[in-house]
Amino acid sequence: MRTATIARKTAETDIEVTLDLDGTGAYDNRTGVGFFDHMLDQLARHALIDLTVRCDGDLHIDDHHTVEDTGIAIGQALTRAMGDKRGIRRYGACLLPMDDALVRAALDLSGRPYLAWHVEMSAPQIRSFDTELVREFFQAFATHGGITMHVDGLRGVNAHHVAEAAFKAVARALRDALETDPRKSDAIPSTKGSL
Repeated sequence: MRTATIARKTAETDIEVTLDLDGTGAYDNRTGVGFFDHMLDQLARHALIDLTVRCDGDLHIDDHHTVEDTGIAIGQALTRAMGDKRGIRRYGACLLPMDDALVRAALDLSGRPYLAWHVEMSAPQIRSFDTELVREFFQAFATHGGITMHVDGLRGVNAHHVAEAAFKAVARALRDALETDPRKSDAIPSTKGSL
């Protein structure tokens, strides 16, 4: 079973994440940040990962700690659920259009965290959500999930569309990378023998 639950509590946030890598895209995410919940829903739905997030964060300060720490916890849960990564395809990529936005994501579940982020937002906020937090989420997720991730915003004039296209593109790439390779379902996808 490729499932995991992570509980993470600091002075800034109290988070519990449960995920199932072989799910149907079911989600129930409640962080107190409406737009961010909507993005997490997209991540689950398009990666076909069942995802439940509960976060009680210091939103009286701002959304930063909630978004970043949720990225940390989801990355940790992903790492735990993948186990030794036996049988996964490992790599995934997606070119995703959403109205005016076009975002490309490519990733490697290598265990070597790296984020190359080339996405410009046309506005500093989407309602009260700071658009710079999109990158902060993916930085935390890539670091704690051990993911090499490249995300490029190729087009886009609407910040909501660009942000959502980024989440969906990463989700679709993640879905491909996590799927079992039917030709090598019992092998570690590396010449090293481990990831």
